[in-house]
Amino acid sequence: MVELEVRGLVKRWQARDRAFTLEIEELRLGPGDLLALVGPSGCGKSTFLELIGLAVRPDAAETFRLHTPDGAVDLGRLWQAAAGDALARLRGRHFGFVLQTGGLLPFLDVGANIRLAARHRPDEVRRLLEALGVGELIDALPTALSVGQRQRVAVARAVIGRPAFLLADEPTAALDPAAAAEVMRLLIALAKELASAVVIVSHDAALLERFAVDRLVLESEPGAASWRTTIRRTPAVASVS
Repeated sequence: MVELEVRGLVKRWQARDRAFTLEIEELRLGPGDLLALVGPSGCGKSTFLELIGLAVRPDAAETFRLHTPDGAVDLGRLWQAAAGDALARLRGRHFGFVLQTGGLLPFLDVGANIRLAARHRPDEVRRLLEALGVGELIDALPTALSVGQRQRVAVARAVIGRPAFLLADEPTAALDPAAAAEVMRLLIALAKELASAVVIVSHDAALLERFAVDRLVLESEPGAASWRTTIRRTPAVASVS
């Protein structure tokens, strides 16, 4: 079992004449967790995913720890030591990412895009694509795919390595309602099969209600020269502001 433990994790950045602070007071992610990250535009939702996905360095961390079967890893200490290689290995082994635009390399076919994420045999890649309903597209270039097909391939690439954590940044934003529901259903079904923890950034309140996703609500406190965002967790039955 792999779990992520966070307490007092802070990221600060500057944009024009205003400073921004994102603070995760306390969070624990583990197998089976299914969370949606919601809040106003510009409040730091993508930064949240980058922080917990080991893609950006935090400015402060009281506790930032990855619990694995081999023992606990102090992620805050690795960042302080600038241990980029070790962090990259942990990111590649335990995290899968689904981007809003798919993020596929246009000069590689579908199968090659997926195999970049993990060294898997073509038959394994094909079986996963078939489960997602796009098995016949394994040799196609991304430019030949519809938006919905690209997102299914992006899901395949994210889960092929059986990650402990699946992080999705607006994976259905560019899709029509029917396609959005299908991509969300497939993503959640695969994550459940893998016992992955899932965090999804989404503005689609109806979609979140349909799939009964708990929410991490980013609440911003704007000031004259700064903008501070904190996070609270609400159950699936709560309404989205």
